[in-house]
Amino acid sequence: MLGWALTFFIIAIIAAVFGFTGIALAAAGIARILFFIFLVVFIVTLVLGLVRRRRV
Repeated sequence: MLGWALTFFIIAIIAAVFGFTGIALAAAGIARILFFIFLVVFIVTLVLGLVRRRRV
């Protein structure tokens, strides 16, 4: 998922360089959403891993 966020971020940068502001804003928005979803999944997985480690 982080790879997709990075891909859309690169698309946003390329579109911004060429002046496609609508495409750049859309790609940046998608990259931001995917990054935050990745961050939430990472934190949940980290917490669950720590909880399971303490049980065993």
